[in-house]
Amino acid sequence: MRILWVENHAVFVRVAGKQFLSAHDLTVVPSVAAAKAALLAAAFDVVLTDYDLDDGKGTEVVALVRHLDPRPRVAAVSAHEDGNAALLAAGADAACPKTRFAGIEAALNSETTGWQ
Repeated sequence: MRILWVENHAVFVRVAGKQFLSAHDLTVVPSVAAAKAALLAAAFDVVLTDYDLDDGKGTEVVALVRHLDPRPRVAAVSAHEDGNAALLAAGADAACPKTRFAGIEAALNSETTGWQ
């Protein structure tokens, strides 16, 4: 599965990426601007996005993804409930809080939305 992960916490990316996402074709970017560039350059099956990014909010990433064809699934991946709620309100398909990131593989393989 091709995954774009928009996350600026390098330690979390290194640990969780290796432990939970190593079986996938993973592209990690730390900012809204880099996510936009990646989404315009390649197709992804899934976009995982944090809410708080250095140059904006993950809701900007969700807004861009909503206009792509084909549209990848989007999962909110924030450590904070408010961040996940804002991403879901912006159009993310599901949320996988960082505190439950061990369940990301099951969520990725689910055919349903509402991955919570």
